[in-house]
Amino acid sequence: MTVNTPLCFRGKKILAPMVRVGTLPMRLLALDYGADIVYCEELIDIKMLQCKRVINEVLETVDFVAPNERVVFRTCEREREHVVFQMGSADAERALAVAKLVESDVAGIDINMGCPKEYSTKASMGAALLSDPDKIESILTTLVKGICKPVTCKIRILPSVEDTVNLVKRIEKTGIAAIAVHGRKSLLFSFFFCLLERKKEERPQHPVHCDVIKAISEAVSIPVIANGGSHDFIKEYVDIETFQKATAASSVMIARAAMWNPSIFRKEGFCPLKDVMQDYIKYAVRYDNHYTNTKYCLCQMLREQLETTQGKKLHAAQSTQEICEVFEMGDFYEETTAIFEAKKTSLETKTQDEDDQMEDPDVIKMAVRFDKREYPPQITPKMYLLEWCRKEKHPQPVYETVQRPLDRLFCSVVTVAERKYRSTLWDKSKKLAEQAAAIVCLRMLGVPEGKLCEGENHLINKRKRGDQEHFITRDHGENLAEPSHKKANFIDETSDMNAPKM
Repeated sequence: MTVNTPLCFRGKKILAPMVRVGTLPMRLLALDYGADIVYCEELIDIKMLQCKRVINEVLETVDFVAPNERVVFRTCEREREHVVFQMGSADAERALAVAKLVESDVAGIDINMGCPKEYSTKASMGAALLSDPDKIESILTTLVKGICKPVTCKIRILPSVEDTVNLVKRIEKTGIAAIAVHGRKSLLFSFFFCLLERKKEERPQHPVHCDVIKAISEAVSIPVIANGGSHDFIKEYVDIETFQKATAASSVMIARAAMWNPSIFRKEGFCPLKDVMQDYIKYAVRYDNHYTNTKYCLCQMLREQLETTQGKKLHAAQSTQEICEVFEMGDFYEETTAIFEAKKTSLETKTQDEDDQMEDPDVIKMAVRFDKREYPPQITPKMYLLEWCRKEKHPQPVYETVQRPLDRLFCSVVTVAERKYRSTLWDKSKKLAEQAAAIVCLRMLGVPEGKLCEGENHLINKRKRGDQEHFITRDHGENLAEPSHKKANFIDETSDMNAPKM
């Protein structure tokens, strides 16, 4: 399958993938300062496959949301042609499934083959892949053939130059668009021999092996992206070219130097750190970045200033608003959140109007919510509605529930005796929406719904009678499992609450 994208990996300055750093605010800030390509932080394939793609109309973003409602990956139109999605994977089919999930929202896909962290290598991902070239070949070949966007990978060097060059040549044959090389060794297994050979991972304080990156650059025809020069070479913008020449690489990928001050990508030189941090905070607020991630990135920028008064206030901040106040941006926070609230309200009104125009005019509507505090324990409107249907010899209620993409709220329509009922208010869960629909139906029918204020509750009385029978049976030493006709009717009814719904 041919690559159909303007993304090129030659002569580029690239923001490296960094865990907890490479989120949307940092990526956008790097692009503002002059980065050509930005990599997101490594995201694990299994976690991504649990996500649902959601259009966030308030933030104007595309969100990949986990079942627990946490946003795992957020992107926007501004970076669409520049962002490379890096994933951790040890399985070709899973990697392809994730790539297909995000393909339309990113400029490229990268496989992490250099992370030395235990959480990654234990799962046979990251640097552990370097010991399994067959798996590397399988993953990359599957991706190259399966998607339209360019595929890259990021590796660390092996114990010898010859082994590293041989591996990279094999990787090149898979058809990938470029390879990023971190010029330090990692904990890995020598796969050229049967003996298990453990090497000491090189940390950032170790010199970067420019000679190995250069040997790779001269051995292959695909672009090689040099990484790992922040400690030895890259102190300011002009040093990026120095590192590129030393490695003979096509492009340079920057990690820690960009984390400390993303204006490293600025041709005119560094911006004052105060301005950089304020620019970062603006993006963090604009795109609703979680405050813990925002605080972490700001702490990386402050570095030795963490012990100052401002640094201590930042460390103590427990919300985005408090972070803004530390940097004298409280007014910006209030103005921005007010704009978003107004936009959200406007979109909700528009969506409601569209719903009203499109939905079945025969649906009977009422603005109600279910508040369990208004009902006895374990008694709900759905139970009352089911009992009424049985008494009147109607089919049991059928609930049809939908979720609204805008805010992921739920609305349910219940069909009873060939009539439909729903609440005009949307709820945060499917269960609450169904209870609200049941309330609308019961009120329109003039039937009690079981609220505490309605006085004596016959379902409660029925349950009490069942409990009394249970205790009498127990006191007489009878078998509780028999006879079945002595069981409380209430138990049978509650079991029907879980009947399949549309």
